[in-house]
Amino acid sequence: MKLSILVLITSLAVALSIGLVNYHFQQSWYYLLISFGVSFFTCFIVFYYLLEKYIYSKIVLIYKLIHNLKLGKDLKDALGEYVSSDPINDVEQEVKEWAGAKKREIEVLKKQEQFRREFLSNVSHEFKTPLFAIQGYIETLQDCIVDDPDMAVKFLKKAENNVERLSYLINDLDSISKLETGEIPINYVKFDFVMLAKEVMELLEDKARSRGITLSFKEKYTYPAFVRADREKIRQVMVNLIENSLKYGRERGSTAIKIFELHDQYLIEVTDDGIGIDEKHLPRLFERFYRIDTHRSREEGGTGLGLAIVKHILEAHQQIISVRSTLQIGTTFAFTLEKIG
Repeated sequence: MKLSILVLITSLAVALSIGLVNYHFQQSWYYLLISFGVSFFTCFIVFYYLLEKYIYSKIVLIYKLIHNLKLGKDLKDALGEYVSSDPINDVEQEVKEWAGAKKREIEVLKKQEQFRREFLSNVSHEFKTPLFAIQGYIETLQDCIVDDPDMAVKFLKKAENNVERLSYLINDLDSISKLETGEIPINYVKFDFVMLAKEVMELLEDKARSRGITLSFKEKYTYPAFVRADREKIRQVMVNLIENSLKYGRERGSTAIKIFELHDQYLIEVTDDGIGIDEKHLPRLFERFYRIDTHRSREEGGTGLGLAIVKHILEAHQQIISVRSTLQIGTTFAFTLEKIG
């Protein structure tokens, strides 16, 4: 409600009350009208001045501050701009919206704080495992390097493997950090995704054969599927997804790639017929270090960052990735790429 209307209603109520009281004692319509007119005029002037000076102007200032600070402006700018025509009602709405936004912001910060604690705990654990192993191997080396050279070489090789694991972990963390901050540019080029997929399949053919897993397209692709993306980064996406399917797929099973042509995109699916993933794990599958089977993950030698890297690469391309899975049937990862003629 505007200030003038609020003052008008208040003045009418006061003036009418005074006029009726005067009429009760004087029994004269003339005195009623005189008292009503004088009271209304006096009340309107006084109320308007008092409300404007001591209440309304303060509400306007509060509203301006809230409205402009919500837009992200600094205090100096916030004091000198937008004024609402009805700040009394608007300030209530602004305060409710601002309070709701702050509540959501606090909830996000709490989640981020929880994620930060989990992340630091996971990083610490991931680093400690190979470091303690290296420390143990070195101590053993010191004891047997002279008496048992063959055993020394064996432990030296194990220490080397753990150093490599640390190196992979650091490189993966560095890659995710740079992708998040945009330090790694996306070099868009036109290329045939079918050829890239076949290259990756050939690269991982020996690893698949060692587990008896067949790599294939679900259909024979004899025509190219040109996309616009960073070829090397999409190559990494395919390597990570297929390696993931080989690690957790069923032995003597299969991993298949299929391409669906959409309006302005290609939908690429990587499907295995492994043990599948419980639905409760799916929302967190792309988090850093999130593992469904911790023991098996470490036996396979992964860093726990492969799917997180995949998600960050595709988000850097402004594309999406999703996963669907059924226990004892298999898992499908699907992502999109921009189609280009």
